[in-house]
Amino acid sequence: MTSHVLLSISGLHKAFGGLIAVNQMQFDICEGEIIGLLGPNGSGKTTVINLISGALSPNDGKVVLDGKDITNLPAHKISHAGIARTFQLVRILPDLDCIENIEAGLAYRTKPLWGHDAHTAAYELLERIGLEKHAHTPAGDLTYIDQKRLELGRALALQPKLLLLDEWLAGLNPSELQDGITLVRKLKHEGLTIIMVEHVMDAIRSLCDRCVVMNAGAKIADGSPDAVLSDGEVIRAYLGDSHA
Repeated sequence: MTSHVLLSISGLHKAFGGLIAVNQMQFDICEGEIIGLLGPNGSGKTTVINLISGALSPNDGKVVLDGKDITNLPAHKISHAGIARTFQLVRILPDLDCIENIEAGLAYRTKPLWGHDAHTAAYELLERIGLEKHAHTPAGDLTYIDQKRLELGRALALQPKLLLLDEWLAGLNPSELQDGITLVRKLKHEGLTIIMVEHVMDAIRSLCDRCVVMNAGAKIADGSPDAVLSDGEVIRAYLGDSHA
């Protein structure tokens, strides 16, 4: 039985003036898979996330979600098609409490929720991400890990088929990191499909089914974490020729 391809990107190309940020990028991700999108700083990973989510439009290439071509759709239509994301710099509504932050997300999904239904669904989502004790805490007063949890909760409020995590585990201390890994693993067990841009190799090894590695805008490897992380070209990209 073949796995269902949820997202397929092909020939994806993005240049900013003379700088080619993404060069003929292509990969597929199957339903329920977690893919790590890896590469040294400046390799084009976040640009790929921006192209998939609609924050940027490609110069060339295609993005197909669940058989539907979503290339060049505006970001809100891509969100309604089933893609949600987090950002490198946490985006929350700091003056609202946690439950209000989630309710704001619920108001923007394909079938919006309001009033009592939204309040109930928001509390259930806070339980899912481990923030129910902070339902009425202003988001700006949360710890860094809990702000990240809240941003993740707002993404989950959109009921995505595909979740894009852009360095979601960055900046966490060792115990917070384990909590974060546990939460992402839980989402995987719930059947969510995830693309993670990540530099934390412990997380990559423990969470990812596959890794796609970029360097200078192009894909240089695609395979299991162990195979990819021991690949000579990948080691050269990260550490230079003397280590390969």
